[in-house]
Amino acid sequence: MLVWTETLIRLSLAALFGALIGLERERKDLTAGMRTHMMVCVGSSLIMMVSAFGFSDVLGREHIVLDPARIAAQVVSGIGFIGAGTILFLKQGTIRGLTTASGLWTVAAIGLATGGGMYFAAASTTAIALVILWALQPVERRFSQRFKQKTLRIVTNSAVNASDVLREIWETKQINAAGLQMDNINDEFILQLKLENIDTAKVKDIILELQKDTRVKEISWNK
Repeated sequence: MLVWTETLIRLSLAALFGALIGLERERKDLTAGMRTHMMVCVGSSLIMMVSAFGFSDVLGREHIVLDPARIAAQVVSGIGFIGAGTILFLKQGTIRGLTTASGLWTVAAIGLATGGGMYFAAASTTAIALVILWALQPVERRFSQRFKQKTLRIVTNSAVNASDVLREIWETKQINAAGLQMDNINDEFILQLKLENIDTAKVKDIILELQKDTRVKEISWNK
C-alpha cells in the first residue's frame, strides 16, 4: 500500500506533466487546453495506482488472483472517446484536432507511468512530447508548405458555362492543376482548382483577370 506522501507526489507530478503539455495546446486556443490535459493525466495516474495498489486488502486470500494491468489497460482504449471529441471534421474533407487527440493519448500514458512510479519515463516522455508539439512545428510547417496544394475557388452563376471560364484560365496562364472539383449549389456554379508548383505572382494575375470578368461572382484563394 502506498503511503500518503508517495500518493501526493505521483498525483502532483502527473498534474505538472499534463499542465506542461496542455499549456502548449492552450497557447494555440485549441479544443483541449491545460485543464483538460491535467485532468486526463491526473486521472490516469490515479487509475494506475488503484489498479496496482487498490485491492491490496484482498490479496493473499484463497482463490483471489489479481492482474494489476487490467484496469490501467482500459485507459488506453477509453481515452479514445475523449480524443475523438477534439477531432473536428470540416468541409472539403479537412480534419483538425488529430495532434491534440494524440497528445491526450500520450498524456494518459504519462499519467499511467507516473502512477506506476516510473518518474523518469514520465518526465522524459513529457520532454519529448513538448519537443514534438512545439520545437518541431516550424520544421513541419516549412516542409509541408513545399508540397501543400493551393486551392483557387471560383463562383459563377449556374447559367454561365463554367467550362469556358476554366478554359480561359488554362490557356492564358498555363497552370498545372492537381485536381478539379465542380459543384452546382443554390443556382451557383463552384469551381475548385487544386494547383501545384505555382508562384504567388501568377495567382495574383489570375485573380485580377477574374475580377474583371462579369461572369464571376466570388473568388477565394486558399494557400
